[in-house]
Amino acid sequence: MNHVLITGAAGFIGSKIAEFLLNDGIQVTGIDNLNPVYDPILKEYRLKKLQTLDGFHFFHGDITDSCQLESLFQQTQFDAVINIAGVPGVRLSVENPWIFLETNTKGCLNLLEECRKHDIHKFIQASTSSIYGENAPYPTPETADSDHPLQPYAASKKGAEAMCHAYHYLYGIDVTIFRFFTVYGPAGRPDMAMLRFIKWISEETPLKINGDGNQTRGFTYVDDIARGTILGLKKVGYEIMNLGGHETISINDLISKLEQIIGKKAILEYKPAFKADMSANLADISKAKKILGWQPEINLSTGLERTVDWYRKERSWLADLRI
Repeated sequence: MNHVLITGAAGFIGSKIAEFLLNDGIQVTGIDNLNPVYDPILKEYRLKKLQTLDGFHFFHGDITDSCQLESLFQQTQFDAVINIAGVPGVRLSVENPWIFLETNTKGCLNLLEECRKHDIHKFIQASTSSIYGENAPYPTPETADSDHPLQPYAASKKGAEAMCHAYHYLYGIDVTIFRFFTVYGPAGRPDMAMLRFIKWISEETPLKINGDGNQTRGFTYVDDIARGTILGLKKVGYEIMNLGGHETISINDLISKLEQIIGKKAILEYKPAFKADMSANLADISKAKKILGWQPEINLSTGLERTVDWYRKERSWLADLRI
């Protein structure tokens, strides 16, 4: 494996995967449209770090634009494509489902077409734990029902998964699909709970909670997700695998842990529950262990401390971050 294309390279997960591959001496081309779905100041921060590393090439483009992609694939022969690009967010997908279909499903199709045309035989697709809906068993195996998504975000990822299977069947593209479970860590997305909670507690701003706070999540540290995704570059045929944390915690208990680390009490403000939110998630990762030898290494306490430490170091510019 000499040269890998990573889509969404300025994103939270994509940038970490790129960093790990570059540190292993693999060339990486990253594509990202730097859209303002959330504050682009974080994308610029991640991208600047990548641009200091040898072997990184950046292409400012959009996976929904087939002409831009064709130009990129004609310039470089890639050994694999890791598709992390996508519009994230459960709530936003309810407000504007069209952009999710365009980016998450059509964008995936555009990339698969380029792989077919340019004889690229390895494709990794990022999916989501949200695909399991509301009544999944816990911990959730990949065999659980994924045909009843609760919101357009999960539905768009299900469409991408199905398209990957079609291209595997028709053209022999080797596909690994990863369903990520609640990823967190330094430079995380500001529309997700972890960074918002740390910022609100630190700044003594009211911390908004949707629901009663008893909903639970299996949080997964971003380094573990990146390691697992890279392991997925091996030949597997067509496989769907969960990548998730081995600990589950309620939102209320998470806030208590953050209060202890930060040394401040949160000002809590409970809001009505959001219908499209899942009440719980926790991954069964036995398949990833068996096929890839992967398991999470960073426990929740260590991950939280690292994330808070990063926030403290970068606090001067994070004060203006749009949440």
